[in-house]
Amino acid sequence: MKKSVLSIFTALVVVGAACAGEAKVTWQEPDNYTDIREGHDLRDSFREGLFSDFELLFADLARRLPDGYVLDVTVTDVDLAGEVNGMHFGRWHDIRVIKALYWPRMSLDYKLTDGTGQLLVSGHEDIKDMAFFDRGVWLRLTRFSFEERMLRDWFKKMQNEGKFPDRSSSSKAAPLP
Repeated sequence: MKKSVLSIFTALVVVGAACAGEAKVTWQEPDNYTDIREGHDLRDSFREGLFSDFELLFADLARRLPDGYVLDVTVTDVDLAGEVNGMHFGRWHDIRVIKALYWPRMSLDYKLTDGTGQLLVSGHEDIKDMAFFDRGVWLRLTRFSFEERMLRDWFKKMQNEGKFPDRSSSSKAAPLP
């Protein structure tokens, strides 16, 4: 019984993914990002985890696009919520202190193409959430909950403005002139 439930769930995930958009993420010069410092993790493993988590997030957002659409994102800067503070514990025990003063920010370039490869919309965004501390994300379900909420809000705004089409609607974003 457990195997059949797992098989059905897996099939639904695969079918759902096949009928959705996809995301491609490029990390442009991450050594120059404002703040992707590790807290207590080793630098390389922290970066790999950060990139992986955000790539999964963009893939999840792209699933809301119609079949065949591709959201191509080039991340040009990241400033994680909080600040790494090693004053109390030393280099190997740094911690990220979250205060309202240190809000999450991300700069990115994006392009959205349809199933035929036609460019529908492109642009540059400087996304920030200055009120992140007031939004009640105290039960942190992921390492980057503040940044995730910020990016989900941005994507929803793009859909509400008609720049990114919703998979459930038949409307498309207007092509660039």
